[in-house]
Amino acid sequence: MTFIKTTEQDSNYNNLENMSVKEIIHYINNEDKLVPLAVEKSIPKIETVITEVVSKLKNGGRLIYIGAGTSGRLGVLDASECPPTFGVPQGLVIGIIAGGDKAIRKAVENAEDSPTQGWNDLLNINITKKDIVIGIAASGTTPYVIHALKICNKNNIITSCITCNRNSPLSLTAKYPIEVIVGPEFLTGSSRMKAGTAQKLVLNMITTTSMIRLGKVKGNKMVDMQLSNDKLVKRGIAMIMQELKIEELEASLLLTKHKSVRQSIIHGRK
Repeated sequence: MTFIKTTEQDSNYNNLENMSVKEIIHYINNEDKLVPLAVEKSIPKIETVITEVVSKLKNGGRLIYIGAGTSGRLGVLDASECPPTFGVPQGLVIGIIAGGDKAIRKAVENAEDSPTQGWNDLLNINITKKDIVIGIAASGTTPYVIHALKICNKNNIITSCITCNRNSPLSLTAKYPIEVIVGPEFLTGSSRMKAGTAQKLVLNMITTTSMIRLGKVKGNKMVDMQLSNDKLVKRGIAMIMQELKIEELEASLLLTKHKSVRQSIIHGRK
């Protein structure tokens, strides 16, 4: 199997500095339109991974993302949004980034090149066979991620990956690889662009679908969301009004009493 790093190939565009603003954003938009089509081709593999995630979460395991740079940040972002959106405990979905939390805001030099630190970081969160680990790397060549997944495999921990190159070392390491081939970037090698967008779309699919299957959604509503600000409280009241066919005041009183959209609906039906 041939490995070609398409994420690093020269793009079809040149002399970007001579383009107008209109031309630049037009061409970026044209490239971005290709991303959902690339993701669509990977849906069967994404479905397989989600099935594994749901199984692990139902049986006391965790979903763990591990990555570096942009890929790591996307994993951390997706994990951090699960508790407020779906009301799940902190730590059910975990994002690990090479270089630690400080790398979320500022690049940590050479962090992704370590062949040992990825597994060490997994040990720090007490990784077990109950968990599933998804490595995220646009290139599919990040030593930090590849080594971590190799050791997971040796310890019978289910592994998956999200990458944007076919037959990469990471894809060949993961038990359930997801390859979204978006091709060269508008700005050559800048995989925070199409590749990053593709990874974000796949992450959205994984956690949203998993949480729906775990019963964290009713109808199309986030009934277990955390009521952490006025906007979300108002959204919660609106959900209760719609579900129970009641007025705003009654819905507000229910939410004030039960502190949960789901519980307000349950008790409102009694």
